[in-house]
Amino acid sequence: MGFIGLYVLNTIFMLIVAIREVRRPEKALNWLAVGLIFPVLGYVIYLIIANPIHIRKERLTSPSNVSDPLPDSFSPASSIIAQSVSQLTVHGLRSGRVQVLTNGIETYEKLMASLQNAQSTVEVEYYIYRDDHIGKRMTDILIERAEAGVKIRFIRDGWGSKQFPKHEINRMMDAGIECRTIFPLSFPWIPTLTYRDHCKIVVIDGIEAFTGGINVGDEYTGLKPDVGFWRDTHMRLVGEVAIDLRTIFDVHWDFASKEKIPQKAKQGIRNRSKQIIPTAKVSLSGWSEEWGAELDAGVDPVSGTESLHYAYMQTLESNPGIPTEVIRQAYFICLTQATKSIDITTPYFVPESDIIMALKTAVARGVRVRLLVPRHVTPKIVGPASRTYYGELIEAGVQIYMYEKDVLHAKVMIIDEEMAGVGSANYDMRSFRLNFEVIELLYSADVGRELTEQFERDLLDSVPLKMEELIQRSYPQRIIEQTARLFSPLL
Repeated sequence: MGFIGLYVLNTIFMLIVAIREVRRPEKALNWLAVGLIFPVLGYVIYLIIANPIHIRKERLTSPSNVSDPLPDSFSPASSIIAQSVSQLTVHGLRSGRVQVLTNGIETYEKLMASLQNAQSTVEVEYYIYRDDHIGKRMTDILIERAEAGVKIRFIRDGWGSKQFPKHEINRMMDAGIECRTIFPLSFPWIPTLTYRDHCKIVVIDGIEAFTGGINVGDEYTGLKPDVGFWRDTHMRLVGEVAIDLRTIFDVHWDFASKEKIPQKAKQGIRNRSKQIIPTAKVSLSGWSEEWGAELDAGVDPVSGTESLHYAYMQTLESNPGIPTEVIRQAYFICLTQATKSIDITTPYFVPESDIIMALKTAVARGVRVRLLVPRHVTPKIVGPASRTYYGELIEAGVQIYMYEKDVLHAKVMIIDEEMAGVGSANYDMRSFRLNFEVIELLYSADVGRELTEQFERDLLDSVPLKMEELIQRSYPQRIIEQTARLFSPLL
């Protein structure tokens, strides 16, 4: 009787899952399989991982975001993309200047120098914010500017920045910095276990912004011995596009939980560190010597340029509180409109069938499609799940390259070498559905050319994946990969 009751209960749970996910058959089938393997427990896992709580009702996308078309100098494909995604954007088409940053050292140099020049406001939002060499310098600069009268707001993700110490938060608030946390680690934990604020946003005086794939931590410099070389892409944006990133920050700020103000801050007492960095130009070129000879792992000798390229930009924000998977839809539009080339760099590639079909049909149209992914992926379960997609893509004509030089963390898509998408989002269900994410769509032949040149340099540290390598996989390895793909909703 107990077994029959368990069977009936599990059947009811699986029906609930099927009904709730009826609009997404692929996802429903995955969860039904999990329910079969783990009766009842599978439904509990579903509630934790796919719990459809209402994070917020308002959305930044709007039908009113229809903007002026791109100039006639752009190709028809770019114009169609810009028009098609306009209703998915925060404001529509913006103009401004872009500096491409391709390693952590240069990114932190530019970021910290700009922070030190802040005059009125600074907004800071990171998934990972560490209290290491980089984090301490950032924190000291923020405190110094706050004490100089700059209004600073700081958001961190509760899971990604869970090791950032409370005493540093207190020190920041003592200096007058307003601090909040998205999904703090507190009971009942379900939202914390499910969702992430994966954004990397800094807005300075409302006219300059930084966003992309780089968080705050030593590993992003490429000088941390236990991590090794780190390849990433970030951007410095100057102009009205910074307003859109501040708009995203404001919405996240309203949603985030306030940090408890320490008693010292309430009394107006300042507890400032004696090692605050003065407002002078930051130079990180000698960091390897400062940290020790063992950190001299080297930095990519070819970095982003000093030039700021003129570009048109569209800012997109995705979050689990709205039904439209904004970034996934934007990626799909870009892939289906490409006429010459598609170059994608991503550390996590566990997409759904529409993205796979868009890549395959692009090749069928005569578009050259190249996908650059890391050979070594963390968490390790993502790598086997990703490999289940490679066979059909190679068979369709997609060129896949495995990056073998330590860590590849950049998230870049280049279409026809004229427009590009750069930001925090990966090609996986977590980025499309569960995370707070932000990307910039950039329309500029100069930016497209620079990103393509970096892609070509990355290929020098990569090897092409051949169908023979996939065919030679052992049977146990194939089982592991298929199992990993089955659990892709959990990744």
